[in-house]
Amino acid sequence: MLKNLNHFQEALNKRRQAGTLRALKPKAGGIDFYSNDYLGLAGNKELQRIMLEKINHNPQWLSGSTGSRLISGNSNMAAFTENFIAEKHHFSSALLFPSGYNANLALFSTLPNRHDTIIVDEQIHRSVHDACKMSNARKLKFRHNDIEDLENVLRRQEGHCYIAIESLYSMEGDLAPICEMAGLAKKYEASLIVDEAHAFGVFGNGLVGQYGLQDQVAASVITYGKALGAHGAAILCNDVVKSYLVNFASPFIYSTSAQDFQWMSIKTGYDFLEDHQELSVQLQENIKIFRSQELQSPSSERSPVQAIIISDNQKLKSLQKTLSEEEFLTYAIYSPTVKEGTERLRICLHSFNTETQIIKLTEIIKDFI
Repeated sequence: MLKNLNHFQEALNKRRQAGTLRALKPKAGGIDFYSNDYLGLAGNKELQRIMLEKINHNPQWLSGSTGSRLISGNSNMAAFTENFIAEKHHFSSALLFPSGYNANLALFSTLPNRHDTIIVDEQIHRSVHDACKMSNARKLKFRHNDIEDLENVLRRQEGHCYIAIESLYSMEGDLAPICEMAGLAKKYEASLIVDEAHAFGVFGNGLVGQYGLQDQVAASVITYGKALGAHGAAILCNDVVKSYLVNFASPFIYSTSAQDFQWMSIKTGYDFLEDHQELSVQLQENIKIFRSQELQSPSSERSPVQAIIISDNQKLKSLQKTLSEEEFLTYAIYSPTVKEGTERLRICLHSFNTETQIIKLTEIIKDFI
């Protein structure tokens, strides 16, 4: 029996009073402007047909893996998919994980040692912060996307440094200057690690590949629960790093492997994206339509994530309520998920949104700002 329930209840009451209490809700129906399904693959009927056909011929892929990959959970499908992913992204190796969260836990809890420093962008995903708590390395922050501040931090360090960034940030919707950061990493002999969770699929196979930075990053994380409409993640790296993770990364060693259906859906998703490049083209057209409405946003003009800063919590709640009544599904983000005073409406644009929907959405938003 827990003896500190009063402490838990007090914390919950504080959030309830502040209007920031989280709770699970049934999935709502409406016009999707809040999911990470940027290219609509999660509900794509043609993709579902292809996967169903494969499962009909290979029903064993639906079976559980029965253990971690180091015991009974490895499979030909897992190894085949890893080799395919590595080749697709022009890395020598790839290592699959059940989720991007697990992949980041593995990377940052395992590679840095007690003599190293992990330097993170202040807006890096929570999974990286949690991983740093599992590491013996020191953690420092630099101002978001600030090259000068990053160099100032690097200049003061004596041991080896790991730099943690995202190529496309999920809260701000802006892009990292990864070419300049790769240059700084090289200058200070640091290891750059790039999370491409929100960039993959939106920008081909990710911005690391688009800029040809494979030889300048220590590792890159690709996740498949967003533009690919699937689940899971892969760490892209060289052969030595992969072997080291397999031998020393607790989140990999002690996790039961996903079933082969997950790995098959990832491989199938890559092929589908290759054959339907018009989806990312249509997404960019929809982003242009949204940006043409001239709403103030810190987000990139190429990003499917568009943040509208509304620091007045009551106004933000009223806006989301009005949008919901008009059947627009959006997501309001409050502190502590973002800094106090930077609360925002997070708009996610998709290839399947229509011009009419986008314009009506922006017209409602304009009434509140």
